[in-house]
Amino acid sequence: MPKKPSYPYSLSLEKLFEIYNTTPLGLSSEEVQKRLEIFGPNELEPAKKKSPLKIFLAQFANVLIFILLIAAAISLLVGDKVEAVVILLIVFACGILGFIQEWKADKALAALKEMAAPEALVFRDGGPKKIPAAQVVPGDILVLAAGDKVAADVRLIDSVNLKIDEAPLTGESVPVSKDASLVLPEDTPLPERRNMAFAGTTVMNGRGLGLVVATGQDTEFGKIAHLLKEVKEEKTPFEKRLAIIGRWLGLVSLLVAAIAAAFGIARGYDILEMFLWGVSLAVAAVPESLPAVVTAALAIGVSRMAKRHAIVKRLPAVETLGATTVICTDKTGTLTKNEMTVRRIWAGGVSFDVTGMGYAIEGEILCLGKPADISQNKALYYTLLTGLLCNDAQKTNEHFSGDPTEIALLVAALKAGLDPSNFERVAEIPFDSDRKRMSVVVKDLDSGRYFVLTKGSLESLLDISTALIKENLTIPLTQEEIQKIRDVHDRMGEKALRVLACAFKEVKQVPTSEEIEKNLSFVGLYGMMDPPRPEVKEAIKKCKTAGIRVIMITGDHAKTALAIGHDLGLVPSLDSSFVLTGKDLEKISDQELSQKLSQVSIFARVSPEHKLRLVKLLKTKGEIVAMTGDGVNDAPALKAADIGIAMGITGTEVAKEASDIILADDNFATIVAAVEEGRNIFDNIKKYMLFLLSFNLSEILVLIGGFLKGLPLPLTAVHILWINLVTNGPPALALGVDPPAPDIMARPPRPPEEGIFTKRLVSLIAGLATLIAIFLLPIFVYALSSGHAVIEAQTVLFTGFVLFAVAVAYVSRSEHLNLWQFNPLANKWLNLSVLFMVVSQIIIVYSPFLHKYLHTVSLKASWWVALSLAAVAYLAIAEIIKFVFVRIFR
Repeated sequence: MPKKPSYPYSLSLEKLFEIYNTTPLGLSSEEVQKRLEIFGPNELEPAKKKSPLKIFLAQFANVLIFILLIAAAISLLVGDKVEAVVILLIVFACGILGFIQEWKADKALAALKEMAAPEALVFRDGGPKKIPAAQVVPGDILVLAAGDKVAADVRLIDSVNLKIDEAPLTGESVPVSKDASLVLPEDTPLPERRNMAFAGTTVMNGRGLGLVVATGQDTEFGKIAHLLKEVKEEKTPFEKRLAIIGRWLGLVSLLVAAIAAAFGIARGYDILEMFLWGVSLAVAAVPESLPAVVTAALAIGVSRMAKRHAIVKRLPAVETLGATTVICTDKTGTLTKNEMTVRRIWAGGVSFDVTGMGYAIEGEILCLGKPADISQNKALYYTLLTGLLCNDAQKTNEHFSGDPTEIALLVAALKAGLDPSNFERVAEIPFDSDRKRMSVVVKDLDSGRYFVLTKGSLESLLDISTALIKENLTIPLTQEEIQKIRDVHDRMGEKALRVLACAFKEVKQVPTSEEIEKNLSFVGLYGMMDPPRPEVKEAIKKCKTAGIRVIMITGDHAKTALAIGHDLGLVPSLDSSFVLTGKDLEKISDQELSQKLSQVSIFARVSPEHKLRLVKLLKTKGEIVAMTGDGVNDAPALKAADIGIAMGITGTEVAKEASDIILADDNFATIVAAVEEGRNIFDNIKKYMLFLLSFNLSEILVLIGGFLKGLPLPLTAVHILWINLVTNGPPALALGVDPPAPDIMARPPRPPEEGIFTKRLVSLIAGLATLIAIFLLPIFVYALSSGHAVIEAQTVLFTGFVLFAVAVAYVSRSEHLNLWQFNPLANKWLNLSVLFMVVSQIIIVYSPFLHKYLHTVSLKASWWVALSLAAVAYLAIAEIIKFVFVRIFR
């Protein structure tokens, strides 16, 4: 392929098609693969990824670990090789564990970024095809529509009312009108290249087609971004808060360790031994794996959300999601299936039922429960013919494309056995919002007759109809007949059916555009509905139990919205007081609306401006608002909401860009699943903190208690480091991926200002830690006083800590529920980590080879029995403490 021209805006389209060796129907898949190899993917130069070695070495970039390494080196120099080697091995094992945590988190986040990547619509192999934007190549034909983010630099080949927001590139505050017919001089500055569209800009209005002339680094955006070799990723506010917590814990732990070491030196212990012991105590006390575990918990939880079709773009959204108090949701496609289905047809004074659901053509048209004979009912025939031919929807193989309403009409006609190939469209007047109708002129290829077929709103068709087909006769359309039609229309509307009217006339030749919509014969009404998704009713019920209010905000009719809302359980009755329309909102003040917000759960016929107003008012009332949207104009409301949720299927790129979460299936039940997952992630971080800090604090209490009583060192530095490795590793990670508690959606939303360390959690940490010390310190004292050697007493205490860690891990599985209120063994990863802890401790205690390295001796079975019983007793008392604290700190 020739070299890319420097000034594509100054060349004719014919010349550009020649240069890029392409056609208006686009490229073939084979040619695309060749060009991808030449030009590479359509993306800016990616940020440099951390190498595995860097991630591994970063695990040791910790002051305490660094001091520990120095201590190990000193031990080596003074001849204590065993101690030094054991310390180095444990530190290395901690590094491996941290590396695995961070590597998994990075991989999970990378997978999510891939899932959230933008898409583009191009012509491939002669037809339109949606592809990842990264696969766009020079020579592609790119389709542009309102709401799309332009995927590459293109020379426009067609434009209809096309306006593009180029502010991110040029700073131009007003959308730029584009004109594909222009050929511009070579010296035209970038902001004035009106026959071009640039990557990264947004289509605000109209539609267009463009020939891709540059991708990736060759785009105008790519040139700007070329100097940015690496993108620095900011930590989330949540991670920053946790880092502060970690620093404070570190300072306190260092202080405690320093005081404890000073006590030891004052009592005559070796300075090096006390230095090593103090650093080990500090390492054990500081939850240095906190950032990695939090990131892993967030990333793994977010990955689970993605599997449930909710793609989270920003990790802080996960924290907010768990505190959501109000979900403002659209109706169509979110609460409903977005597969409009014709349920009722009224034609010639007779009502017909249509069976079947969605876009499946299996179904029948019934009259009084029996199949209708279309040939015997002229009005029904022309109603179905209008639905079939006054229609831009298409069926290709087994798939339908087009507007859902038009697909519903097409499906109904196909159920009746009508064949569109028998007719040819020879003229049309497209639908527009002022006329509220669409008309076509078709030719019957068998008979050569011409028909005008019109569909639209009832009032718009009554205005242009002068006759009515009834009982196979054409009669005048009198006021009496009009009233009967309106009554049928209203009854359909009350049943949540969307109603479309049909009219026709037969003509001898193709009429002029002025004559097409005159003197029509009214033939019938279609009653359609978009059925509710079957899973949504249960999801709304779950929201009510969880203290989350659901508000429907839709552009649909009030009666339709109310009927769907009642069916789904949003409102208790069909009372119109539960609904406000856009017109109502225009008439009332913010103060009045704020008062009504507590009773009204359905807003119908609203504009994007109304959505924004509702979100702002809800937030002023202290609500945490999640808002769904799909259009360009929804972007302000999505940004204003605490959680913006874009539709993945129907959503525009602008809506997706403004949102925090993208629903891959456009399903309301997915939002509720994401809220549940968000709550669970926050819960799991608190479980991790409860487990880790209560256990680490208990170590400090026992060790300081031993000093104050004048006892020998309760644990050696190696013991402390081993406990730190075993308890801060597998069990803590397992709690980070704990399945949701059974009551997680039965609690009210968490107050947004509430941090991790609530009064209840702090009290539980202090209570559980003190209880461990109350159990284990007397056991150590007893072991010493009953004549056992110091090393045996230390081994007993060392083993006791590991067994008590098991008990604390299971206690920490819920801050709210007791073990008898849920399945304590539901977390298989925790069960495996506990098994690993116990088995590894048995090996340490009974392996003569390890005795000299880990300062242990073999224990009698009676010690295991006593320690196990003590751990069980601790578990029972800890659950009672939890039961009491839950009721004190509500």
